Amino acid sequence: MNISLLGIDIAKSVFQLHGIDAQGKAVLKKKLSRNALVSFIANIPVCTIVMEACGGSHHWGREFKKHGHEVKLISPQFVKPFVKTNKNDAADAQAICEAASRPEMRFVAIKSKEQQDIQSLHRIRQRLIKERTALVNQIRGFLSEYGVIVSQGVNSLRKGLMGILEDGENGLSLKIRELTNELREELVALDKQIEKYEKKLEEIHKNNDICKRISKIEGIGLLSSTIMLAELGDPSVFKSGRHFAAFLGLVPKQNSSGGKNRLLGISKRGDSYIRSLLIHGARAVLKVAEKKTDSRSMWLKGLKERRGYNRASVALANKNARIIWSLIANNTEYKKAVI
Repeated sequence: MNISLLGIDIAKSVFQLHGIDAQGKAVLKKKLSRNALVSFIANIPVCTIVMEACGGSHHWGREFKKHGHEVKLISPQFVKPFVKTNKNDAADAQAICEAASRPEMRFVAIKSKEQQDIQSLHRIRQRLIKERTALVNQIRGFLSEYGVIVSQGVNSLRKGLMGILEDGENGLSLKIRELTNELREELVALDKQIEKYEKKLEEIHKNNDICKRISKIEGIGLLSSTIMLAELGDPSVFKSGRHFAAFLGLVPKQNSSGGKNRLLGISKRGDSYIRSLLIHGARAVLKVAEKKTDSRSMWLKGLKERRGYNRASVALANKNARIIWSLIANNTEYKKAVI
């Protein structure tokens, strides 16, 4: 059995394999259990193994590499067009092989355990932030039912909540004061949890040279630098900084035809969390650019006047993504703009 390319449709317990030879002819169609998969891969000749980039794919990629195989991951959106008929495991495995055979196909880098550790820290913190936002909104909603209005934002609630609970003339019942105080204690606990995970990220940032280098870019802070460390472990996966910015969805969509170019809003492909961090960081830079006279700030001010605040923010986020790729790919230091 001479397998050149092996496509695997992975799941929790059942794995569908589709192998082709160098001429593209199918030489293997097999379904294996989870326990049988590793032993099967260990005993076949070295080949290229391709999977969709999904839950568990990075783990399997690392395992298969231990046996000498070349492993590639493909984004599911690039596999779907190659599913010929009805969707099933066998059709998916065959589609993975066909997609991987295309010379211009784009692949996803396999993450190390350290990269996934950082990604997990960010995801836990992000979940806690969402829970805190929901909790703050619930407290504000309860108080508004009794005619007590609190300004938006977690800081406004933190500052005013104890005073509201201690005010005996605001019309709150004894029961709602008790319930609101319990919610306040829950808010304090969430704040401590978020702070704990931020300290873990700070420790990673402090001990990593890449994080330190890209943090020198205006608009890139603790969160942006550490998530980039998790996302951009192997910069060679991307042809250029422009390719990386497109991967993050920071480039316009196109609807061009007949030689007429029509650009739309940004594509919003890739990780929305990373994209939002870059854009929020760019907005912070844009706010202070009015007071500066360096070349970067002058470019931003001119862009804002011509294209508006939001487009200027996205343009800076795009530029920062390209700079980050360049710094990591070329192992260089960032040089700040000068007057």
